[in-house]
Amino acid sequence: MDLFLVVVVLALLFDFINGFHDAANSIATIVSTRVLSPVQAVLWAGFFNFLAFYIFHLHVADTVSKTVDTSAITMIVIVTGLLAAITWNLITWYYGIPSSSSHTLIGGFAGAAWAHGGFSLVKMQTIWPILLFIVLAPFIGMLISYINSIILLHLCRKSHPMTAEKWFRRLQLLSSAAFSLGHGGNDAQKVMGIIGAAMIVSGKITTMNDLPQWVVVSCYVAIGSGTLFGGWRIVKTMGSRITKLSAFEGVASEAAGAITLFATGTMGIPVSTTHTITGAIVGVGLAKRISAVRWGLTVRLFWAWIITIPVSAFFAFAYYYFIGLFR
Repeated sequence: MDLFLVVVVLALLFDFINGFHDAANSIATIVSTRVLSPVQAVLWAGFFNFLAFYIFHLHVADTVSKTVDTSAITMIVIVTGLLAAITWNLITWYYGIPSSSSHTLIGGFAGAAWAHGGFSLVKMQTIWPILLFIVLAPFIGMLISYINSIILLHLCRKSHPMTAEKWFRRLQLLSSAAFSLGHGGNDAQKVMGIIGAAMIVSGKITTMNDLPQWVVVSCYVAIGSGTLFGGWRIVKTMGSRITKLSAFEGVASEAAGAITLFATGTMGIPVSTTHTITGAIVGVGLAKRISAVRWGLTVRLFWAWIITIPVSAFFAFAYYYFIGLFR
């Protein structure tokens, strides 16, 4: 069997799962505020996920492809890394845990490379900024959404509540669209980086600049299609269990998430859209009062984020040695 074809199928499957796993990031706030119905929301988010194809350069894809030494790995390494990422994504989706698909992919890829040739194959100079943004992304999202909330409250202080609510419901369509663009531009590119690494390993291309257009298009189609299926277990966690959201808070949090994703995407830093929007939702909760945030749940989510990379790396180790038994 052509292992490159296996990599492409698994990568696009992961991208599809990423779409419905992370659909909550794009639609939870707009569904919980009832600006759109669930079906309308996933169609809206899926469209803008794909539209990211026309907006974003491949900075994030290039970063992901460089997280391990592609000159010293094999196709089996990439296959086992993808299997590990898919496994952890399905486990967290089943239990309704909004973990990072980005970090599970990077953890799986790095863990498989480590199992194959030792830790020296993992390029820590590339991975350290990614690890740093496990903390920074939610904090930045929280800070920006808090500032957004204060500014919007000041601007609307003399507005009639009904009039303000009507306008915020309209604005939330724009903020959710912007966040979905950032989601598509960030998350789909990570899978492009994996397929690009496989093409470099198999000698089909020499650098990410040579990445074929069909890879880019298929990755955006896969994540957009996955988003259309929604991720209703996680939507409940993101949309109502962290803090109660109104259209005003939906605009503030989604705008904060979009700003963060656009900035990090431009810098080529693969951050977690899950971490970003969770931090943003906490930020709008803090703008009301500290007790408005359900801190017990938030702390549990934080621990799930921390263990994602090592658990994914462990799964990759296990898959690598299991497959090795049959080679």
